[in-house]
Amino acid sequence: MRQSTSTTREHVLSIPPPEPSRHLTRRLLQLYVGLALYGASSALLVEAGLGLEPWGVLHQGLAELTGLTIGVVSIFVGAIVLLLWIPLRQRPGLGTVSNVFVVGIAMDGTLALVPEAHALAVRVPLMAAGILLNGVATGLYIAARFGPGPRDGLMTGFHRRTGRSIRLVRTALEVAVVATGFALGGTVGVGTVLYAVAIGPLAQLFLRVFAVPPASPRGSTVVATGPSEGAILRG
Repeated sequence: MRQSTSTTREHVLSIPPPEPSRHLTRRLLQLYVGLALYGASSALLVEAGLGLEPWGVLHQGLAELTGLTIGVVSIFVGAIVLLLWIPLRQRPGLGTVSNVFVVGIAMDGTLALVPEAHALAVRVPLMAAGILLNGVATGLYIAARFGPGPRDGLMTGFHRRTGRSIRLVRTALEVAVVATGFALGGTVGVGTVLYAVAIGPLAQLFLRVFAVPPASPRGSTVVATGPSEGAILRG
C-alpha cells in the first residue's frame, strides 16, 4: 500500500505545472495575429506583382488553373499537406490547424480591401512591406509555440524520415513548388529572390522580439510543440 502511494505521488509530481493564463492569452493572441498578418503579407506580395514567396507561387499558379481565389487554394493546399503528415508521423498542434484556415482567409480579405497597384513606384514599396510584414508574422506565430505550419512540418518530417539535412530538404521542396507554380502561371521575380534572402534574418529577429517565456522546462501543456524555430528557419 505504501509503495502504491509513493508511486502515485511521484506520478503527480511529474506532471508539469499548468500554463500561466497570461502567457496562454498572449500566446493565443500572437498565434492568430501572426497568422492573419502572414496572410496579409502574402496578399501584399500578390498586389505588388514582383514575385511571390515559394508556396505563394504555387498557390497563385493553382488559382490561375482552377479559377478559385488564391486564399481558397492556400487552404486546400494546406489541408493536403497536413494529410501528408500522417505517413511522416508528424503531430499537429493548434497552430498547425489554424494556419490552414486563417492565412487563406486573411489573404483573400486583404486582396479584397487593397486596391490594385499599377505604378512601379507603388508596387516596390508594397513588395518591401510584404516581405517585412511576413518576417514579423513568422516571428509572432512561431514564437507562440503552438506547432509549426503544415508546410514547415512537411519539411521537418521529410528531414527526419530521410536523414537529409534541413537545408537540402527545404531547398528541394521550395524549388519544386516554385517550378510547379511558375509552370502554372505563378509570379516569380525579384520579390521571390528578396524574400528568400531576407526572410530568415527577419524571422530570427522577430522571434527574439516576440519570444514568450516557457511555462516550465518541458514547455506548454496545452498542445504539442513543433520542431525548433532553428530547424524551421534554417535555410
